[in-house]
Amino acid sequence: MSNNDRPNGGSLIYRQSVWTRTCHWIWAACLFFLALSGLQIFNAYPQLDIGIESGFEYKNSILEIGARQVGGEVRGITRVFDIEFDTTGVLGFSNGKIQAIPAALTIPCSQSLATGRAVHFFFAWLLVITIAVWFIASFVNGHLRQLVPSRSDLHMIGPEIASHAQLRFHHRRHYGALQKLTYGGVMFFLIPLMIMTGLSMSPSFNAFAPWMLDMFGGRQTARTLHFLVMLSLLGFFFIHVVMVLASGPLNGLRSMVTGWYRIDPEEHRPGSPPDSRKET
Repeated sequence: MSNNDRPNGGSLIYRQSVWTRTCHWIWAACLFFLALSGLQIFNAYPQLDIGIESGFEYKNSILEIGARQVGGEVRGITRVFDIEFDTTGVLGFSNGKIQAIPAALTIPCSQSLATGRAVHFFFAWLLVITIAVWFIASFVNGHLRQLVPSRSDLHMIGPEIASHAQLRFHHRRHYGALQKLTYGGVMFFLIPLMIMTGLSMSPSFNAFAPWMLDMFGGRQTARTLHFLVMLSLLGFFFIHVVMVLASGPLNGLRSMVTGWYRIDPEEHRPGSPPDSRKET
């Protein structure tokens, strides 16, 4: 890499290994298909319940999306706990069709629970396999240690939040405190919770590990938690994309495509070559 490739004196370091980069893009594809096929499955029973049992005689739903006749016309209705919202044109009833989630946001677009489940299960197992590969590779190359915040990292959370709020970003060799907490929370909490709640909805897995279904308080509660985790991951994905765009999209994309990442000038160690440190 020539000096002309490093404006403002910033050096390029090899920051992301091929394992991290490959898994990153596979995860992105998996989460896309899982979210849209999951919404297809949700359409077959468009409500979220808490408890072991559910049905018409129970009043334990926290979310329900549907449609009903109001003044001679069909209106889409979304109920959150005991509060109802008219969501005609968005949820419940859109494009002249009664459907909780619009067809444009489901895979497949037409109503097909069987196809949605097939797509969902395929990418769910692909995600699990890729995560297992990532964990093994990250344990071997030491990347897992990079996601554990140190005491000094925790002291920097306040200043980092203030810097991010002002859209001032630092490009360091190591992940910052917020990055460690966010990525660690996704990898060690949200994704394992999504996998476990997904398995808890499988009757065959219930026979193998009935304790997991009890741990989540029943299949309906596990389904609700699964849906909420999906929303949390979508929120993470949205914020992640916004942060990449705000902090320099070319630098972030180059890091996840080639592995090379440009750090701030003050981060470069005098006398060290640009690729002197590999952080996967």
